Amino acid sequence: MSPFIRCTRFIRLFCVFATAGRVSARGSRTRSIGPSHPSPSAVLPLLLFVAGLCAAPTAQAASADDAKGLWLSADGGAIIEFKPCTDGGSSLCGRIVWDKDAGHANDTCGIQVAQLNRYEDEAWRDGWVFDPRDKKKYKGALRIKQGDLHLRAFIGSEILGQTEQMKRVSALPATPVCGKS
Repeated sequence: MSPFIRCTRFIRLFCVFATAGRVSARGSRTRSIGPSHPSPSAVLPLLLFVAGLCAAPTAQAASADDAKGLWLSADGGAIIEFKPCTDGGSSLCGRIVWDKDAGHANDTCGIQVAQLNRYEDEAWRDGWVFDPRDKKKYKGALRIKQGDLHLRAFIGSEILGQTEQMKRVSALPATPVCGKS
């Protein structure tokens, strides 16, 4: 829904409530014999506030390309690169490209942690997410919210899951270096 339509609906709703009746000093509603109208001095500040909200720039909707790039995991232990899958389709894949434990027996370098097949309604969906901690695959969804990546792993319904919030990074740390990719 466009910001203009949202503001128009809000203004209409405001006008309905503003003219529905007045509240007395004791907090009870009063009714006059004729139609009740709030005084212009009471309505003007609120209308100016609503007009300011309508004129304020709105956040741009996320696009399918916003998820591409390097993302630092919530615990800071890994960086995941999201990019188009190598199979040539339109899917988005995530692979661990840096791990704080690189070179040790428990490193996760090179592990593919996500494949999401469809972008719709500002989210990547219809795929899977792999959690290297418990070595299980889950259904997955990925969204960009306020510049952060939200990767949700779930079983059954998206409501029944957990989300990991990741921060974008511009480059990989110099050390340790992942040997696998």
